[in-house]
Amino acid sequence: MIDPPVSMSHPGVTQLPVRPGAGRFVLLGVVFVCAACGLVYELELVALASYLIGDSVTQASVVLSVMVFAMGIGSLLAKRLRCRAAVGFGLLEAALALVGGTSALVLYATFVWIGEARFALVGFSLAIGVLIGAEIPLLMTLIQRISRRDMHDAGRAVADLFAADYVGALVGGLAFPFLLLPRLGHLTGALATGAVNAIAGGCLVLWLFRHDLTRRARFWLVVTNAVVLAVLATTTFLVDDFERAARRAVYGDRVRVALQSDVQEVVLTGEHTADLDLYLDGRLRVSGRDEYRYHEALVHPAMRGPHARVLVLGGGDGLAAREALRYRDVTSVTVVETDPAVVRLARTDPALAALNHGAYRDPRLRVVTADAFGWLRGATGRYDVVVCDLPDPGITPSTKLYSEEFYGLAARVLADRGRLVVHAGPLLTRPRTFWTVEATLRAAGFATRPYTATGSLAGYAAGPGRGPDTPGAPQDWGFVLARPGAVPPPLALPAGAPPLRSLRPEVLAAGARDAEHERMPGLPPSTLVHPRYGE
Repeated sequence: MIDPPVSMSHPGVTQLPVRPGAGRFVLLGVVFVCAACGLVYELELVALASYLIGDSVTQASVVLSVMVFAMGIGSLLAKRLRCRAAVGFGLLEAALALVGGTSALVLYATFVWIGEARFALVGFSLAIGVLIGAEIPLLMTLIQRISRRDMHDAGRAVADLFAADYVGALVGGLAFPFLLLPRLGHLTGALATGAVNAIAGGCLVLWLFRHDLTRRARFWLVVTNAVVLAVLATTTFLVDDFERAARRAVYGDRVRVALQSDVQEVVLTGEHTADLDLYLDGRLRVSGRDEYRYHEALVHPAMRGPHARVLVLGGGDGLAAREALRYRDVTSVTVVETDPAVVRLARTDPALAALNHGAYRDPRLRVVTADAFGWLRGATGRYDVVVCDLPDPGITPSTKLYSEEFYGLAARVLADRGRLVVHAGPLLTRPRTFWTVEATLRAAGFATRPYTATGSLAGYAAGPGRGPDTPGAPQDWGFVLARPGAVPPPLALPAGAPPLRSLRPEVLAAGARDAEHERMPGLPPSTLVHPRYGE
């Protein structure tokens, strides 16, 4: 039997514009929407902080722990609003929409123009957590006001609220990586989520609980929500200008290409090979000024011995492949790159294609778009040389590509007398990371030869006060040359090496001595279940 409309003659029961069953359904629908928005705010902070600050494990831990703590504080503070639950919930959702919707933009702005985003990250985690935590006590009060029966069935109300909340969180968690981020990006996605949040909360209170509001409260709720929506809409309209200004502040005035692929942000600056810079997720990956130092040191020592078939893991820019293709007796080079946008840019951008000497036009080169770890698990070919031109091992998503399991897979595709070379991060600035890579290779059954090379621009992160013209001491690249077995490979240039710009036998020998001088013995290897990088 359908319940009749509830009148105000029942004390503590709200007069509704619809039947109580429909009112309960509407309220639980708003709980669903608000829960989805709340989780999007959390994930947005985690994702953007990982991109701007690095170390995604640390950023996720900070955001989630601070936010859960703040939710407890919010629940306690909400007790003071229960007597005016409707107007309190309306104002709460407006505040949450404004704070959560603008959180990504403000976090990005503090990184770009101040150079430090950690305090903003903690501040937004606290504020959003307090506001989310205050929702449930107020919603419990509102759902109990829908009918007198519900006031005597608190257990059912709690079950319904939490079911809607958890399902909403599921939808929000899936919508963020598969819908909001790829289609709208960090900033617009957060602003759109804030707008949905404000509309849902405002409509619930101003329509379903309008009889609980005084004329003055109704007026201020309308004004507040209108202002919040106007701020979010105006900011959305200006977000492209903001992003352009932010990119100029981070990368300078020479940005030519800026795109968000399904994998990462890709930014290319400079018109010519000499001043070209390629940034991936805010970190300098290629500098036309001295990339040859890195790629010569990475590739050529590994080419001593048989090298007809070469496998490059990563290196979608084509620069490691360029060095391998300089050998006439190389018959094939296979590049396994996870981001097709980088490969497309290396093929088609005039400056980057000139820098890699048109490597992608060479018929000996084959490209595979895949995650290197997953591809190695199914690989059946054998290669004389495997070049790991991968992101820095200190970047958390890359740690599986520097694990003992990964190197075990790489050993399976090596031919007899095959060699593996790994970019192991900077030795001088992060020696523990470098020697953990070396220890992991040895644990996987390789004999190793560590060495270093120097460059003036090695891997700096984009940001205020950092860039190609920033003075400072040269930075270093660390490499480990390895082969299966107990005998390390010789560290020398091949007899038929092409002319090189920076790498000479004496430079290579000095790099090996410098590495051994900094050796850190006794480090444990890194595995998938126990990653050691960042310890």
